[in-house]
Amino acid sequence: MLAKSAWVTKQDAGDATMTELSGYIADGAMAFLRAEWKILSYFVIVAAILLAWSGTTVATSSPVIALSFITGAFLSAFAGFIGMRIATKANVRTTQAARTSLAQALKVSFTGGTVMGLGVAGLAIIGLGSLFIVFYTFYVKNVAGSTVNGEDMARALDVLAGFSLGAESIALFARVGGGIYTKAADVGADLVGKVEAGIPEDDVRNPATIADNVGDNVGDVAGMGADLFGSYVATMLATMVLGREIVSHDQFGGIAPILLPMVIAGLGLIFSIVGAAFVKIKNETDSVQKALNIGNWSSIILTAIATYFLVQWMLPADDLHMIRDEAGGILKDGASHFTRNGVYMAIVVGLVVGTLMSMITEYYTAMGKRPVLGIIRQSSTGHATNIIGGLAVGMESTVLPILVLAAGIYGSYYFAGLYGVSIAAAGMMSTTAMQLSIDAFGPIADNAGGIAEMSRLPEEVRHRTDNLDAVGNTTAATGKGFAIASAALTSLALFAAFVGVAGIEHIDIYKAPVLAGLFVGGMIPFIFSSLCISAVGRAAMAMVEEVRRQFREIPGIMEYKAKPEYEKCVAISTKASIREMVAPGLIALITPIIVGFTFGPEVLGGMLAGVTVSGVLMGLFQSNAGGAWDNAKKSFEKGCEINGEMFYKKSEPHKASVTGDTVGDPFKDTSGPSMNILIKLMSIVSLVIAPHLNANVQKTASIHHPVQKEIRMQAVNTNAIKIDKKG
Repeated sequence: MLAKSAWVTKQDAGDATMTELSGYIADGAMAFLRAEWKILSYFVIVAAILLAWSGTTVATSSPVIALSFITGAFLSAFAGFIGMRIATKANVRTTQAARTSLAQALKVSFTGGTVMGLGVAGLAIIGLGSLFIVFYTFYVKNVAGSTVNGEDMARALDVLAGFSLGAESIALFARVGGGIYTKAADVGADLVGKVEAGIPEDDVRNPATIADNVGDNVGDVAGMGADLFGSYVATMLATMVLGREIVSHDQFGGIAPILLPMVIAGLGLIFSIVGAAFVKIKNETDSVQKALNIGNWSSIILTAIATYFLVQWMLPADDLHMIRDEAGGILKDGASHFTRNGVYMAIVVGLVVGTLMSMITEYYTAMGKRPVLGIIRQSSTGHATNIIGGLAVGMESTVLPILVLAAGIYGSYYFAGLYGVSIAAAGMMSTTAMQLSIDAFGPIADNAGGIAEMSRLPEEVRHRTDNLDAVGNTTAATGKGFAIASAALTSLALFAAFVGVAGIEHIDIYKAPVLAGLFVGGMIPFIFSSLCISAVGRAAMAMVEEVRRQFREIPGIMEYKAKPEYEKCVAISTKASIREMVAPGLIALITPIIVGFTFGPEVLGGMLAGVTVSGVLMGLFQSNAGGAWDNAKKSFEKGCEINGEMFYKKSEPHKASVTGDTVGDPFKDTSGPSMNILIKLMSIVSLVIAPHLNANVQKTASIHHPVQKEIRMQAVNTNAIKIDKKG
């Protein structure tokens, strides 16, 4: 990672104008991060204090969970910073590289993305692995009589869950805040610049163009980095928690099922580095998408092969089962053993599901495919039909992913039970470093195109950056589909872990309170999306008014004689995003606590089921609709044939596509990608409070237990006799 970062930094940054513009972008991005970190530091301190107190109230937790939480929050923020830092260096260097060739531009932008991918994955593995070693040594290994499947290991993993809670909390705020920032600027820049003023996207005369390019970094890079860091950690944690329940006679003292997801992640990181070496092109006509696919496929195939030998080495040859599936040393009805070969097949299922999800998402969002071409055709009849077409594509795009996801859940459970579902998610996320490298390449290319436009470089330069940017839009959409699929499997694994820790046998939807919780859970992604989209709308209105004011009051902007006040637009996006990110974040954090302690763990389980199903559907719908709208708009930049007639920029169909893209912006970059964090964060919060809910369940059970009731009645009668005697 350090070598690749140093290589990017050594590349030519271009002329004085280019470096000045990239400096504005970097300064704006850092200003946002500082403002965001200031607010989030207050949240982390308060949450850590509450967690430390809660750790003293139950036997299976510890005040050390606060330290774990702070560590996860810090590393999540740092992961986003790593990505943002390299992206603001790679963007202008990609622009300069595009002056020579498409191949060199791809090399610079993808290397910048690789730095982020390797950095985020490396931080997650090192952070989680180091804390596990410490907690395992302190709570289990050094405690006489402790067992892998016992209460001491449960305590170690409960404290470790604080790390994931910290990571996902910061990820949600970073994703929502960054998404509001980038889309407020993007919508404002598009509506006034392209539609009203008729100037190109990223034109230096547009006052909002710097804020728009800053947004690419704080939303699509820093926010995405924190997002996938949290997803990576949550997937490993869920598998580790369920691994504690497996009786395994292995060479690692029984902890092989707990260690396995972390080792798989390490293998995936290594093969992501290998796969990245295959991402290259030679000629101007070579396919950038094909080069990225070769790298991605290479890492997946190598990981699948190596994982077989890893599973055979780590897990024992005899049958495995979970403790919750036995009663009195005998398996319950319907429960079954599974083998290490079943575990490997579950991992393969996860890799296949992740690959299919990416392919399906690419189909629905890529240029030249039926869904995007359909939106282009509907743009010829106006803005409304463009919107209708995009919404229809988004809704249709949920069908195949859900069927693939359902088959993946069924298949992984068939091979290895609940542990199979969680290890499938771990397999899917094993190549996160490669996925994130491909994702981060897109915003870097987008920024590079913006700098090329603002610097008024030759058309061939912008043509090369547009080529990269168009591919980046598709990879961003496929990455979001991949993240949502992994979130669904991870949430199911976290859900299973929650049920075990909370001490409930099953969740009965025939019970009215549980059914009510299911409906409330299904509603949450909608109100969450509403808050996010409304926040973008309010911030965009302020941005539009500011851009209009500058065009009106600063003479000479349109003639390149006066420089716009970029910093005022940056300030609008920064203030709005920091203010508006709070409410959606609190919904995810507070709702499980209120429902759990008020109505009990079973109702909370029903709510989590509703959130997961509704959130996955909303995430797929919004991300794919937004991606399809975006590439429909970009298609007009090269020219589109509709009913035998060619249409280009500034044509009426193009204006309709700009409206669709504007509607889709908050879908694909704010509320849509936040869905996967929402469902995982609510599951993690529930898992953290599960020991407390279990304690409440036990207290309630003791109150209603016949023997306990008889003892209390005898005590009451004795006291009554004493009172009578005194009387």
